[in-house]
Amino acid sequence: MRTSSSTRDLARRRRPALAATALTACAALIAGCSDGGGDGSASAGDDGKITLRIGTFGSFGYDNENGAKLYAEYEKLNPNIKIVESNVADGQKYWDTLKLRLSRNSGLADIQAVEVGYIAEATGPTMGNKWVDLSKTGGADTSAFLDWKVKQATTADGKVIGLGTDIGPMAICYNKDLFAKAKLPTDRNQVAELWAGDWAKFVATGKTYQRNAPAGTAFHDSASGLFNAVLSSQPQQYANDEGELDWENSPGVKTAWKLAVDAAGNEITAKLRQFDEKGTWNAGFKNSKFATVACPSWMTGIIKDQAGPANKGKWDIAAPPVAGNWGGSFLAVPKAGKHAEEAAKLAAWLTAPEQHAKVFGVNGNIPSTKETLASPTVQNAKIDYFGDTPVGKIYSSAAAGITPAPVSRHDGQVKTFITDNGILDIEQRGTSPEKAWSNVKKLIDDKIAQ
Repeated sequence: MRTSSSTRDLARRRRPALAATALTACAALIAGCSDGGGDGSASAGDDGKITLRIGTFGSFGYDNENGAKLYAEYEKLNPNIKIVESNVADGQKYWDTLKLRLSRNSGLADIQAVEVGYIAEATGPTMGNKWVDLSKTGGADTSAFLDWKVKQATTADGKVIGLGTDIGPMAICYNKDLFAKAKLPTDRNQVAELWAGDWAKFVATGKTYQRNAPAGTAFHDSASGLFNAVLSSQPQQYANDEGELDWENSPGVKTAWKLAVDAAGNEITAKLRQFDEKGTWNAGFKNSKFATVACPSWMTGIIKDQAGPANKGKWDIAAPPVAGNWGGSFLAVPKAGKHAEEAAKLAAWLTAPEQHAKVFGVNGNIPSTKETLASPTVQNAKIDYFGDTPVGKIYSSAAAGITPAPVSRHDGQVKTFITDNGILDIEQRGTSPEKAWSNVKKLIDDKIAQ
């Protein structure tokens, strides 16, 4: 997931982005889908071309159909290269499969995307030696990236195993029609004032909304999404200052849990699981079942794709209660690939500032390169689907307020246990908060070896 584009009118150039659940090709695999059913790594075909395979999840915006057509551009620049992307919707399943294949040194794509929640594990003692050092191979300029983004992908012995795609500065996307019907302001500045400086005010606004809510609607999509949003703004999340997992004692986790439980208990959410495979969450956008969604920059493409043409102009974007970063990814090159050098070159090209700009122009992903983030292309950007909303200014301003929290190698797993097994049980099954917390603790103690 990444961004880039020329200085042309971005609104005119935008196309529908692929939502996380829309990309289902080879859903059971993160790599390969190779014709011979082999290990999925690069190979030279009968035509003499090298096939480079990329394993991704969600919407990175590189593809030739709905993305920035970067694969076609690179193939034109390098006639000996053919690029094949395999994409899955569920990031946790993607990571679980990737870990297994890394342990076996087989079945890997030539380039593998790694989400920030798993980057500490990828750079850790077990996996850190599985990757190509992209500061030495492929020609990437690591100084072009945000310093903290490079640091996240650097091993203890100084190898850079991933090149930053996007970052996830936080905002709140809201349905103006539903706000008006609930007798709330619709101007984005007035909306932001409702919850400025405090996520508790956001939950309080939800309670106000529910008193006049249009029939069949809820203020927020999910308590789990709220948990992730609140936690993204906290200085301490799952790890302590030394990068060690300490989720039980984390003030950030406790704050996010308390607010998510409050939201669920007061029924201000639509009780949905984000990115669910059944598509219920996606349908909620199209059918206007909820009025707000925690909205890191990459969420704008999902809203545009899932809410559809009938809801164009109904959604707007307001500043969040507190600045935070939810999401963002990296491209990494496994050493086990047959064409690691060619893959490293492609990874460097896909993550260069010029390509960041092109993806931004199509998909709205906020870039992790300093030059692109500060450029007029990003600063002045708008998305046609959101009307006159100053998307670039909102998200670049939010990005400037990001202070990354320490990350542990277990963050991604713990996040899944807390949201899918803890908060979702409270929200959908009526489990008591105390019992849900106890269940999460048992899962983490049983499943995560520290």
